[in-house]
Amino acid sequence: MKEYKWGIIGCGDVTEKKSGPAYQQTDNFRLHAVMRRDLKKAKDYAQRHAVPFFYSNADELIQNPEIDAVYIATPPDTHKYYALKVAAAGKPCCIEKPMAPSYEDCVEITDTFQRLSIPLYVAYYRRSLPRFLKVKEWLDSNKIGNVRHINYVYTRTANPLDMSGDYNWRTDKNIAFGGYFDDLASHALDLFIYMLGDITEVHGISKNQQGLYSAMDAVVGNWLHASGVTGSGTWNFGTSKRVDEVEIIGDKGVIRFSVFNDESISIEVGREVNSVFIENPDPIQLHHVKNIQKDLIFGLKHPSTGASATKTTWVMDKILNKEI
Repeated sequence: MKEYKWGIIGCGDVTEKKSGPAYQQTDNFRLHAVMRRDLKKAKDYAQRHAVPFFYSNADELIQNPEIDAVYIATPPDTHKYYALKVAAAGKPCCIEKPMAPSYEDCVEITDTFQRLSIPLYVAYYRRSLPRFLKVKEWLDSNKIGNVRHINYVYTRTANPLDMSGDYNWRTDKNIAFGGYFDDLASHALDLFIYMLGDITEVHGISKNQQGLYSAMDAVVGNWLHASGVTGSGTWNFGTSKRVDEVEIIGDKGVIRFSVFNDESISIEVGREVNSVFIENPDPIQLHHVKNIQKDLIFGLKHPSTGASATKTTWVMDKILNKEI
């Protein structure tokens, strides 16, 4: 079987534990090169993770003939720039989520890879986590009957970085208009589409309530799945406490879980409540990366592609009332 040597563009925090080691722990995959604009930091990462090549220039990594595939883990505003270079080099690519800051950028990236028949994946790794696959199994087997509605609430307090006024690209509206919504809501909405099917209609309101940064910090949305299931979500990043709660309501019962908390999932049917704790893998992107291997080598379709991630960004842009 073919061995794929991967290069990472942007070896920051997310690649230290969540993703980078997953490429080293997957059969037929090797992490062979990393790039960071700060060459000393790139070298440090390479030495600590036993990676043969390191660069401060992404083009050198992309054009290295030994590199078979590229994982882009830079801030979202550069995803399209690097992705189109990877496509031009004819190499499979995985892009960190969100795929790009706008629906239009996602369409351009996806269309380019499709036109060239090059595999494209996006790191919505929750589609591959056993915990959420169990929820999907319950839904697919009608454990709570006909699903009527999904409701999600995510709130948290402003963190010290928010309060300090120091620069943070995650709350710069020119990079991430929705702020933390772009970073966190994308995981939830993508997961809801995976569990309940395509979303066809979306409405939303977004505001900056606190004035701590330029991006939005309060977002509410309503949507409709093609199946007729209704959905609602609230995201607020300036409240008194952290809440992360999903309820999927059927005509026979309710499923409850958290998107980000490491806790049990539960199902309530009548008076019976059952809870199941399913441990996440370490690193957490391991199943996601193993599914890339299964797609590239065995042709088993990956659950998170450029096309599915593009739809997630469309939903987010509609909630934020961006022009599409």
